[in-house]
Amino acid sequence: MLRGLNHLTLSVSELGRSIEFYRDVLGLILNARWDTGAYLSLPDLWLCLTLDNQRSTQPHPEYTHYAFTVTKGDFVSSIEHLRTHGVEEWRQNQSEGDSFYFLDPDGHKLEIHVGDLHSRLDACRQNPYSGMEILIWPGDGAG
Repeated sequence: MLRGLNHLTLSVSELGRSIEFYRDVLGLILNARWDTGAYLSLPDLWLCLTLDNQRSTQPHPEYTHYAFTVTKGDFVSSIEHLRTHGVEEWRQNQSEGDSFYFLDPDGHKLEIHVGDLHSRLDACRQNPYSGMEILIWPGDGAG
């Protein structure tokens, strides 16, 4: 049975540049590095970067992306920090909670977000998506 997300692996075209971005710009801890990869982490995230010279720097057209949590108090300064490092914004926020959508150096779609599943479902109770049914409320096992 699944217990949660184990790790994310991202293909990158320039390992050094990507390590610098995730370590120096986003603040992940560099745990290990080798010729074709690296492990970085946050308290609840294990990220693997793997060298793939075939990777395009253009973002994929679909909505698939990876979101990192920030506090409401850090949201504006986090956006300012990202913008000073020249990140490209790929989408405007259209959902509950403050979000900023941006690209890493290889075009992976990322997001910083204020909120969690509980706050998202709470907002959806007020304004549900078309056909939405909330089945289990996080943390209590009841809908």
